[in-house]
Amino acid sequence: MKDFVKKVSKKISKLSEAQLASLFEDLNSENDVLNSLVESLSTGLVIVDENYIIMQHNKAAERLIPFVSRQAYSEQLPVWQLVDDEPLSLFLKSCASEQKTNVSEEFSIASDGGIKFLSVTILPFVQKHWNESADVVETKIAGYIITVDDITQKRQQEILLHRMESLASLTNLAASVAHEIKNPLGAISIHIQLLQRAVKKAREGDGMLPVQKYMENYLDVVNEEIDNLNKIVLDFLFAVRPVQATMTLCSPDSLIEKFSSFFKPEFDAKNVSLELRLSKRNTRLLMDEKLFREVIVNIVQNALAAITQRFSSSAEDMTGGFSHGELIIESWVKDEHYFLSFADNGSGMDSETSSHIFEPYYTTKSNGTGLGLTTVYKIIKEFRGDIDVKSVLGHGTVFTITLPVPQSGVKLIASKKSAKDEK
Repeated sequence: MKDFVKKVSKKISKLSEAQLASLFEDLNSENDVLNSLVESLSTGLVIVDENYIIMQHNKAAERLIPFVSRQAYSEQLPVWQLVDDEPLSLFLKSCASEQKTNVSEEFSIASDGGIKFLSVTILPFVQKHWNESADVVETKIAGYIITVDDITQKRQQEILLHRMESLASLTNLAASVAHEIKNPLGAISIHIQLLQRAVKKAREGDGMLPVQKYMENYLDVVNEEIDNLNKIVLDFLFAVRPVQATMTLCSPDSLIEKFSSFFKPEFDAKNVSLELRLSKRNTRLLMDEKLFREVIVNIVQNALAAITQRFSSSAEDMTGGFSHGELIIESWVKDEHYFLSFADNGSGMDSETSSHIFEPYYTTKSNGTGLGLTTVYKIIKEFRGDIDVKSVLGHGTVFTITLPVPQSGVKLIASKKSAKDEK
């Protein structure tokens, strides 16, 4: 059809009215087919001009993009001013100001049915026209194509699969618990049998109760083993209880900056320096904001306690050997992973202690519950990440969290940045 139109355009002055009418009827028919095709797509399409003013869009775009109003897309304003979601609006504005194309980003949007995940891609809108003087077809970028795909089901399936994998690992955990329960049950059984024999012997004799060593001592052992069983069961329940996470795409660096304003006064009051060295990239991760705050607070409070313990009890501190304690929170992105480290110069831990700190009820504090870092570990695993600790007794501790950066499924541009540049 394109070649036909090109040939006809050269002879349009020679066409009769009937021929022109037939030509326009054919063009309208083809245009209707193309419009029907665009409207039938489940992918949202928004075509904007060079100033990001909407020229055309389909129904899927109206359904997926959170516009500020039902008629917003018909207003002659840059599209980012019409979007009722700050991260998406900032992304579109950034692409417009920097003329970025072939880029893709994921967003989580609050909707009536819960959280909706969208993949938004910016592509160049290339138009062709026939240059009669040069007798060639020329192309130019006349605007941009914004495609929007609903990937909610894909993300939810990934979360569900991760939880199923976690449940599968409970088989080994249950076997370990069964082994731990076996010994206390054996001790209880033996001592109850001894009690039964002692009581039976007494009834067959003078009817007097057995002496203390045959009664109270056995009962003490039984009660002690029952307490052990109770602890084992509680540990198991805590370990298997699923984390209630509402996963959305969040900027961890922005959240850390927000959270730090709450606990910085406590650091200042104790003369402890808090330094943020956060990545300059606006990386967004799939996580629960409230649970992420719990992770940050737990690690930061542990660091502050370790710093306070070292400097308050250090003789060198009294003589000016140390200036003050410090905690450095640093983040960077490398190899499609987000890294977050917490480095303090507190009291540190020996290798034996650091190897057990994520276990339930393990604590070195006199008033600690031993559940804080276990909770941290569970939350990070729910985020499909990992957490590592390195510590030197008397020098400090570094916690490093690694979280995956969500991928859009198609990598449009291969990054050529070095690890140093990314960090």
